[in-house]
This record gives sequence, C-alpha cells and structure tokens, in this order.
Amino acid sequence: MADSVEDSKFCLTEVLDVFKSCLTENKEVLVDQYVAGWRGLVKFMNSLGSIFSFISKDAVSKIQIMINHRNGNNGAEYVTIQSMVKYELDNKLVDLTKSGNFPESGCRTILRLHRALRWLELFLERLRTSTEDGKTSVMCADAYNESLAHHHPWIIRTAASVAFCALPGRSTFFEVMNVGPPEQVVAMLGDALPLISEVYQITEDLYTKHNLLSLP
Repeated sequence: MADSVEDSKFCLTEVLDVFKSCLTENKEVLVDQYVAGWRGLVKFMNSLGSIFSFISKDAVSKIQIMINHRNGNNGAEYVTIQSMVKYELDNKLVDLTKSGNFPESGCRTILRLHRALRWLELFLERLRTSTEDGKTSVMCADAYNESLAHHHPWIIRTAASVAFCALPGRSTFFEVMNVGPPEQVVAMLGDALPLISEVYQITEDLYTKHNLLSLP
C-alpha cells in the first residue's frame, strides 16, 4: 500500500483539500486524513527527484506503520491522534525514556512525521514569500536548520546540506505543484499553509502536554 504513495502526480490542491478535512469539530486530528496529507507531500518530494529521498523514504515507512495501526485489531483507538495518545499511554505502549520495546508506537511514528511537517511548512512559506530569483537551496537549508536538523545525526545533516545545493529553481517547484501560474501557486500556498500550521500546532500542544516531544 505504501508503494502507491509514489505513483501519481502531486497536486497542491489535493493536499490542501486533505488538510482541510484533517480536523474534527473538536479540533482533533484525524489519522487517516493526516496520513493522506503526508502521502501527497511525499509525492511532492519525489516529483523533485531523489534530492529529498532521505526524508521521503522515512515518511513512507512511517505512513505504512500508521496504516497498519488503523487496519489492526485496535484500529478504532487510532482514529485521531488524540485517541491514539490516550490509548498508548494508558496501556504503556510507548517507549518514553529509552527505545526498544515499542519502536513502531503510533506516538513515536507521528512525532517523526510531525517534525518533518514543520520543515515542509517552513520551506513552503519561504517559497511563498520569495522573489523569482530567490535561492531555493538557501530557503530549504534555513527551514531544515530550524526544524529537522535538531533531530538528525551529523552524517544526515551533512548529506542534507549537499542535497539542498542541487535543488532546482523556484519556478520548477511551482511547476511541480500543478496548480497553474506562479501567482496562483502563491495564493494556494497562502490558503494551504495556515491549515497545515494549525494541524502542526494542535499536535505540538498535545505532545507538549504529555511530554512526548523527545520520544527516543
């Protein structure tokens, strides 16, 4: 099922629609929609070639873990990120201090996607507000250093900095989004990013409340 993540073309509009449906009336984050949003973001990264493979491959494996949880015997406990956190903490299914027993816990898996979502959010916001001659390599590196870099070992940080140097220009990114002319992409990003940001912040607050932001 995870392999199909890479099949079809990325379209920013579709990802926007998914993140619109990600939150319940009570502002809980629906796991199925969260995963679907991530499938779209993986398409985006893959459509740019292998540059982001060090992140997209990990995201694909995390997506599959969450699909397995939803399809498992306790799938009903994983309807929202909030219900997942309560279920796993109540049943001691999370490695809180050292890794080993539950490497594929939902809490740990979502945390990894959550961190990467912050990087993408920061990068896309820089793209949205950049000028035509803005350097995507600098934008991406700055976003990475503000977010994911804090959680990656030196060897991955080094590989990332080399990969970012090979990023295509702003116009290529806009073409890949399959929305239309640049001004339409900028407008669409203006709609999409607050939604992604809200999902991120709700998850961040939930994990902060339960001291889950540093899961091994």
